[in-house]
Amino acid sequence: MEAKEIADIVVSALEEKKAEDVKVIDVHDLTPVADYFVLATASNPNQLEALVENVDEKLNGKGINARSIEGRPKGDSNWILMDYNTVIVHVFNREGRQFYDLERLWQNAG
Repeated sequence: MEAKEIADIVVSALEEKKAEDVKVIDVHDLTPVADYFVLATASNPNQLEALVENVDEKLNGKGINARSIEGRPKGDSNWILMDYNTVIVHVFNREGRQFYDLERLWQNAG
């Protein structure tokens, strides 16, 4: 499956659980790490957990498994990183999204 198709599934899964401020950043020309970063914000810890679980469930259903998931969906985590090889998903709480400001760091992405 192409990276763009994976990113589209991720966006759909995030929007299905009412993620805030979902953004897709094309980074394929800037880093060998991935083709796309998908960023989203959760309004509370329960939603953060639901977003992470829904993304993973939707991609697993298509035969795409995470290489790794970093962070703790339950508790006080402010950033969960989900690595699906060509697509990396960043799910933040509001404070984490503002603090790390990945949009600014990757503003030159196409």
